Amino acid sequence: MEFIDLKKQYEILKQEIDANIQAVLDDGHYIMGAAVSELEKELADYIGVKHCITCANGTDALSLALMAWDIKSGDAVFVPSFTFYATAEVVSLIGATPIFIDSDPRTFNIDVIHLRSMIENVIKEGKLTPRAIIPVDLFGQPAEYEEIMKIAKDYNLLVLEDGAQGFGGSINGKKACGFGDISTTSFFPAKPLGCYGDGGAVFTDSDVYYEKLVSLRVHGKGSYKYDNVRVGLNSRLDTLQAAILLPKLHAFNDYELNSRNEIADIYNHELNDIVITPLVKENMQSSWAQYTILLNDEQERNELQQYLKSKGIPSMIYYPKPLHMQSVYKDHIVYSEDLKNAENLSRKCLSLPMHPYLEREQIITVCNEIKLYLQKEMKL
Repeated sequence: MEFIDLKKQYEILKQEIDANIQAVLDDGHYIMGAAVSELEKELADYIGVKHCITCANGTDALSLALMAWDIKSGDAVFVPSFTFYATAEVVSLIGATPIFIDSDPRTFNIDVIHLRSMIENVIKEGKLTPRAIIPVDLFGQPAEYEEIMKIAKDYNLLVLEDGAQGFGGSINGKKACGFGDISTTSFFPAKPLGCYGDGGAVFTDSDVYYEKLVSLRVHGKGSYKYDNVRVGLNSRLDTLQAAILLPKLHAFNDYELNSRNEIADIYNHELNDIVITPLVKENMQSSWAQYTILLNDEQERNELQQYLKSKGIPSMIYYPKPLHMQSVYKDHIVYSEDLKNAENLSRKCLSLPMHPYLEREQIITVCNEIKLYLQKEMKL
């Protein structure tokens, strides 16, 4: 059993993917070829935004957005602590200060009550200038953007949606990667829509941001590449990766997203009374980048993972250490001691196999083994 079965997906899409790769090889335009602009148009249409700018990876996508806003030293950017390091890394990389926010214990996303409290604390202290919020659409479910946008408006902050895991999710029919002033995603192979290497994209409705982002992704170019008007990055999506993503985007839209939700429904039905299953709010749809359960404690989580491994069932821990506890931030001033939900989630979370090509029998096998192990432990 595979945690994410990219080989199976390739078998199904092989003819289209191979034909697209061959077309790029025949054309010979490996940087910013025709497939890149075609993909950008289709992605913008899918999300429902005016502009899509592809780039080299999801981390660069976040960096480009912060650079477009001129976020700098002395600025505060509010990020969830329970997520992947890149969300805070890009803030530190440009010299700004990440302010870590706790998580909602059921959705895993940023806690909007704690967010507002921490913005007030930073303003009251007066040492940093609050500039932006980076909510993460963790495990495929969009963050609470209605409330987040209200908070941003109240304090005149920008919102950068980190949709690296959220692509395909939605709120009341509106697609993830379309909620922020600027939004981003990642095409890392394990993501809901992944390429065969690294890749990312930035989304916005703003013409002003679009022009800056187009410049920033190619060394800050002006009217042509030898006229540099700002400091930028070398962050372009390879034409080959765009060619691979096009048929994968079509499959994702046609049936993969539905399949992911059907698989999650089976997991929920089988495990709801056994472990704490993920909560997706009524007005939301998740793209199920991960299907993550919560156990009673760290020991039970770790022992269950080892048991599943012994049965040939892969699982992953996302994330074993919150960002505010990372070694790189050991000397960083953490502006809140109330990050207990993030710490608790990191000790109890376990992600199960999730991809569009899981068969029902495989899902039932995973669930039965979890039930067998936990029921055995309860009897002991």
